Amino acid sequence: MATYVKRAFKYRFCPTDVQAAELLRTFGCVRKVYNLALAARTQAWARQERVNYYQTSAMLTVWKKTEELAYLNEVSSVPLQQALRHLQVAFTNFFGKRAKYPRFKSRKKSRKSAEYTSSGFRFRDGKLTLAKMREPLDIVWSRPLPAGVSPSTVTVSQDPAGRWFVSMLCDDPSVQPLPATDTAVGIDVGLTHLLTLSTGEKITNPRHERRDRAALAKAQRRLAKKARGDGANRAKARRKVAKIHARIADRRRDTLHKLTTRLVRENQTLVIEDLTVRNMVKNRSLARAVSDAAWTDLRSMLEYKAQWYGREVIAVDRWFPSSKLCSACGALRERMPLNVRAWTCNCGTTHDRDVNAAKNLLAAGLAVTACGTGVRPQRSTPGGQSATKQETPRRKP
Repeated sequence: MATYVKRAFKYRFCPTDVQAAELLRTFGCVRKVYNLALAARTQAWARQERVNYYQTSAMLTVWKKTEELAYLNEVSSVPLQQALRHLQVAFTNFFGKRAKYPRFKSRKKSRKSAEYTSSGFRFRDGKLTLAKMREPLDIVWSRPLPAGVSPSTVTVSQDPAGRWFVSMLCDDPSVQPLPATDTAVGIDVGLTHLLTLSTGEKITNPRHERRDRAALAKAQRRLAKKARGDGANRAKARRKVAKIHARIADRRRDTLHKLTTRLVRENQTLVIEDLTVRNMVKNRSLARAVSDAAWTDLRSMLEYKAQWYGREVIAVDRWFPSSKLCSACGALRERMPLNVRAWTCNCGTTHDRDVNAAKNLLAAGLAVTACGTGVRPQRSTPGGQSATKQETPRRKP
């Protein structure tokens, strides 16, 4: 049996007043069950006991029978069970040291969502009907689902801007490995230019946040002047701020999808730098620009699309001196300030800083492919002596 890529198709939809009320009620119940289960597991952990998913599922049955939590019976049980499964995954990641300890969901700050498995919805003739609802959702089909495919999981959500989304997880038979090519490209990320390729091509940084910075600042000032609380005026002002943020994020995501799809389709091997964006945003002077560039999202898209289409993404060590190394002769300069955008090597080659870095990244990535992880391309010191740096295993004491 053929194995297909699991792919989520996300659409906007316009719920009726009855559907919106039902979904908001479901979001609240999902949040309540998640917090109750997290509290129970935290208390058990303090007693040096462990509570797993099956025990919290039994607790949910008891909670539904109490007078205080009887309203949990008014919504579909599927999203409530899925909330417990999500909590189990959160604890699994915590014990595996892949995430922090799970946190309680907030009514105002946490994402409003509910997940339905196949027993909680009906998908027939292109119409999706959720449990506890009589009418199908009015979905805006911006693109069709793969032919003959039915979703295995449906996630309904509402973003801070008030927009409603439904995400359908399907097996996509259209995603197949592309024909292999012999092309490879080095990719150097930046702020003036979002990407600089080893081919010499430079892709300008759109700076999506800067385009709406004035409107965002104005909306945020109006929000700051509203009285704190659950008032309607403050909610309206908060929604205006959220809409501007959503518009910026949508444009950024669209640009990155188009760019990464083109790079993956055109190249067999893509070499990038393993940057620690988390540490870079701690610089107050660069935090806004680095966040707007979304280098982490760019890398994530490249990696999963490369996996889809049979390509390879290689991440080069972040300490590799890609900017200070001459891609022609291999000479290494001692210093290279950020304000130096072009420089001439002793061998007479004039380099554009970003293009030279992309070429060096490509060479390092190809060396990794040929010789193994940790190998860097041969280079020579400014004095002319060549030196090859290779990671060697340390001896155990």
